[in-house]
Formats: sequence, structure tokens, C-alpha cells
Amino acid sequence: MNNTPQLIVMLTYNDMTVENAYEVFESCKDTDAMFFGMKEEPLPPEEMKKLYARMKECGKTTALEVVAYTEEECLRGAELGVQCGCDILMGTIFSDKVNDYCKAHNLKYMPFVGKVYDRPSVLDGTIDEMIEEAKSYIAKGAYGIDLLGYRYVGDAAELNRRLVKGLDAPVCIAGSVNSYERLDELKDAAPWAFTIGSAFFDKDFDEDISTAVAKVCGYMKKD
Repeated sequence: MNNTPQLIVMLTYNDMTVENAYEVFESCKDTDAMFFGMKEEPLPPEEMKKLYARMKECGKTTALEVVAYTEEECLRGAELGVQCGCDILMGTIFSDKVNDYCKAHNLKYMPFVGKVYDRPSVLDGTIDEMIEEAKSYIAKGAYGIDLLGYRYVGDAAELNRRLVKGLDAPVCIAGSVNSYERLDELKDAAPWAFTIGSAFFDKDFDEDISTAVAKVCGYMKKD
């Protein structure tokens, strides 16, 4: 996947959707960012539906990232994604039941790989194991992979490069992208997309979130 990695703006902090997500989206909707997402907690479903509908009204592609580790919780997350009219379900520990549900409801499924635990998430496991695991999910019909690259306990840059290179499918590098150095590493790895959430609220790229989003979009387009 050699195109410019796409920014998915996550209206989240520490793997939880921020309470003023609607207002934050409104401030960012006119930037070049075309992908926006939330986590499954803690906003009420009705608020989530309203915000996702607004995102779609503004021409955005929508994602729900589910930080859950049991099949029951993951399936509830997939059902929530369908109820909200999301385009992409990110996260969850892969299961055939969730995969089948996503395929039946035209929801693009991008599960986690590796040993994922805690919230905010931590990623463990060997790179070779994760590549083989990812290939098996793609073979079963998953759209792509949600890789918690910068939550990895090992060499994140190497993991990102090798997994993207080893897969013929979209990869999203999710979590802890909080510096221009890491943006440069993402340019090198060339995934389909990457997420930024907490770093925007921590003001790592600019004091103003909409300006920060615009800066990141512009930086990724530079050679």
C-alpha cells in the first residue's frame, strides 16, 4: 500500500471517547481529514448515532474502535457499529462470529493482532507471529488489520514496517502517534492509515485541535 497514509481522527483520550466529541468534530470537520472515529465507551449509543450521522452528513468515512477482549463484548461492539451506520469496525480480538457478523452487515472489519491487554491497550508478541496471525484473518475475509504499533513492548518501527510489507491488505497503525518523528516513521512504513486521538488533546501538534489536524494532514502529504 504505497499511497499517503490516511489520518483517522479519533475523538478519544486514553482509549475513551471524549464527552465533547460532537463539538470537537464540528471544529475539525472542514479540515482535510476524511476519516473520523470513536471508541465504544463511554458515550450513550444515541449520542454516538447522532454524531456518526453528522460525520456522514459532512462526507466523512467513519470508524468505531472497540477495545474489548471477550467475544461477547466484541460482538456487542460490532452490533453497535452497525446501529451507528459505521463504515469500519476497528479493534476487538478476532473471532469468527464477529467476522461473520461484519460480513453479513457490510461492516469493514479490522481486528487487533498480537496479545492485547489493558486500557489504554498494550501490545505483546513476536513480529513473525503477528504477521502470520494477520494473514490468517485476511484469509478469512477481514478487510484489514488494526495494529497497535506504538503500544508494542518491542521495536514499534520494525513491527510497523514488517507487518505492512508482509500483508496485501489495509493496515491501520493505531495508538500513541504523538510526534513528527513517528509521522516520519509512518511515511516510511506506508500503512493505509493511522489514528491520532490523545495526542491532539495533549496538544502535541498544536494548541488548537483543528489546526493540529490540518498540520498533520499537510505534513503527511509532503515528500
